[in-house]
Amino acid sequence: MQKKLKLAVIALCYSSLAFAQTDENTEAQKANNNESAFTFTEAQLGEDDDMTQNVTILNSNSNVYASEVGYLFSPVRFRYRAFNQKYNDVYINGAPMNDMESGQFRYSLVGGLNQQTRNVDFALPFESNTFAMSNMGGSNNYNFRAGNMAAGQRITLSAANRNYTLRGMYTYASGFNSKGWAIAANITYRWADRGYVEGTFYNALSYFFGVQKKWVNGHSISLSTWGNPTERSTQGASTDEAYWLANDYYYNPYWGYQNGKKRNSRVVNDFAPSAIFTWDWDLSDDMKLTTTAFGKYSMYKSTKLNYNNAENPQPDYWKNLPSSYYDVWDTDDAYNRSANSFADWTNSYNFWQASKANRQINWDKLYWANEHAAMAGNDALYYVHAKHNDNLTLTLSSTLVARLNKKQQWNLGFNLGANKGKHYQTMEDMLGAKSFHNINSYALGTYSQENDFVQYDLNTMGPDRMGKLIYEGDKYGYDYDINVHKGLLWTNYVFTTSRMHLMLAGKWGGTEMYRKGNMRNGMFAENSYGKSGTARFMEGGGKFGLTYTLGKGNTVLLGAGYEWRAPLATTAFVSPEMNNDFVSNLKNERIFSSEFGYQFETSWLHANLSAYYSLIDHATEWQNFYFDDINSFSYVSMTGIKKEYYGVELGLNFKVSSSFNVKAIGTWGEGRYANNANVRYMSSTKRTYTDDIVMNKDMREASTPLTAGSIILDYHSGGWFIDLKGNYYDRIYLSYSPSYRYQGTLTTMGSVDNEGNFIVPEQTKGKGGFMLDGSIGRSLRLKRGKSVSINFMVTNILNNQKIVTGGYEQSRSDYTVKTDAEGNTTLNNTRVYKFTQNPKKYYIFGINGMLNIAYKF
Repeated sequence: MQKKLKLAVIALCYSSLAFAQTDENTEAQKANNNESAFTFTEAQLGEDDDMTQNVTILNSNSNVYASEVGYLFSPVRFRYRAFNQKYNDVYINGAPMNDMESGQFRYSLVGGLNQQTRNVDFALPFESNTFAMSNMGGSNNYNFRAGNMAAGQRITLSAANRNYTLRGMYTYASGFNSKGWAIAANITYRWADRGYVEGTFYNALSYFFGVQKKWVNGHSISLSTWGNPTERSTQGASTDEAYWLANDYYYNPYWGYQNGKKRNSRVVNDFAPSAIFTWDWDLSDDMKLTTTAFGKYSMYKSTKLNYNNAENPQPDYWKNLPSSYYDVWDTDDAYNRSANSFADWTNSYNFWQASKANRQINWDKLYWANEHAAMAGNDALYYVHAKHNDNLTLTLSSTLVARLNKKQQWNLGFNLGANKGKHYQTMEDMLGAKSFHNINSYALGTYSQENDFVQYDLNTMGPDRMGKLIYEGDKYGYDYDINVHKGLLWTNYVFTTSRMHLMLAGKWGGTEMYRKGNMRNGMFAENSYGKSGTARFMEGGGKFGLTYTLGKGNTVLLGAGYEWRAPLATTAFVSPEMNNDFVSNLKNERIFSSEFGYQFETSWLHANLSAYYSLIDHATEWQNFYFDDINSFSYVSMTGIKKEYYGVELGLNFKVSSSFNVKAIGTWGEGRYANNANVRYMSSTKRTYTDDIVMNKDMREASTPLTAGSIILDYHSGGWFIDLKGNYYDRIYLSYSPSYRYQGTLTTMGSVDNEGNFIVPEQTKGKGGFMLDGSIGRSLRLKRGKSVSINFMVTNILNNQKIVTGGYEQSRSDYTVKTDAEGNTTLNNTRVYKFTQNPKKYYIFGINGMLNIAYKF
């Protein structure tokens, strides 16, 4: 035993060195529900980064609440305990899958692979597992070994009226043959000429191929590769005024007509070919070593319609709305509520109502404008550009699982990873224009054409100082790499008796990151091209979970943990598109998490009650938006942030009969900022920094209901499965605008009381409400092990379209400012249009459904 343990430790160390050198009814119902979970989630959400708001997919066999909430509340983008998705870790064969820059797992990485992702181990925050120290939001480990996938073939056909309308899927798995070989494969295609929202389309192919070889001496190797090339268009958020004018909660400002055909300005192309190699070594019946190498190259491109020395072409731009002419908010504003103002309001209203084309992008008009600009020798007025985020990721992970005796188990392992993120912008479509130069046209109003500051890349600037001439496909604006290297050691120890289960876990590691600029930006000529300095952070922490059985079906759980995490590369740089500067006062996050749980289980009732509290300190957040007070786009870093998360969760499962269950789940939680943060923002046209305080204390986590509940009627008998679910959502906040709450902004607005206290605007909330969902399915067993299953799911049966699923406050100001010679700003004039009263929102899909038919043979 000791000799094999030594061999395992040597193998563990050697693999790290090698990396360093290369820089039944019940069962049928369960299966049916698993299929429903994944089809529901991906079809409803569509993996749209602009809308999903980091949905957490969670499960646990021992917790009624956790086993239901992950996909049940997914239509409202529910996040477990309101946590950012970076606090939920996802693994495949023990290798970490969360993006090393953003910390988040992008579901599109495994989109369409429904059967492959059914092989998964779940671990709640204080549950033990064999692949990691579980994160604050839980951890999942998918098994992508070919030999672990259910043998047989499966054809699935689906029809829906969601983000995609048709899906076809074929899955094959051989199981192990007499020689120890196993093969598994999958191909899936999802398509929509029009999604649920007008102007959107969906076109995605997913593939998977895996092979595994197992020897009688305890060794096994597996190789799997997969990908999900996708092209899809997106839906834009808009204001309630625009939704009212269009008489449509799903009005989408991102599309319009070009030569009579629909064209969307926001198109995403996403492909991340991935491969994973896993070596499993069973040293004995009680000891196993697993080593996994993973690599992927993700290519993500998102287009956007932009403009240059011209009016904003977005149809719902504020100047195109009736409320920009007539003050609909202030009844005392006689000047802006005159007969002339009302006439202008009426003209704008009539224009919006006259034709659908009037409230969409007029592509033909944009081409006409560009053609005339070209005749005059001018650059493109309108164009479509593409933002690219490409990542090369390599990781090596190894885990040793050792059962010391009947009561004790020890797990340990390491993860090493390197990620190179390539971020750049290209010219996608010049819309009929003949020329475009690589200069900062936003800065031309501040600096002359001859000034270096207006150049995006001094290295390619021509002798005429006009900037490099850009053609379709060329890079312009910015081009930089973010490099991240991570290393982590982790271990956990599990001690189990007839009444007690104790888990102790710890981790230690480090992260380093740096930027490499590929353009020499004129604003920061000496600090934009080439490699930046390297920021290094140590990471670590520990936690424990104690489960104790009191007897007679009563069990209690107590868990607590503390850790410090390196800041993410996405928030570590002040203005990565322009220079190499790190955020000042950049620190590790300090995280305390705790939970108390109670479980009661009898033959007729399974109940879970949990209370939790978590505190995050020294957090850093980053944003980029146009700030009127400086008449410029601003890069915004907020540091020293404290956040509190606390609440209660309840899950009940009443077994009324052998075939009928009634379930109830619910949560009331809080995710709030506990202090006012330090803020530093930079003007992109003046390259100046401003330090301030943002009064964001008591702002809430956004775009997830902090209160949610559900009653579920669940019937299953004779191969039939019928579910009816009534869900209620409340306390849905929108993302707050920091600029509304800068102390400098509040001073300019005169939002100070007689005692000198700042009057901070309340965070905008979205409307919640009740939604009814249902599903019905039948599983039929045929001869020779074959089967057919049919499942029909309907979401939002009552067609309640008024529930807000997310959105954000606009960051524009209700006024204009004037600046004196010393740089001090004062309020100059108030606008008729009120940005503060017009947040942009997303609304829940109305009645929608999916029919799913699967044949297994």
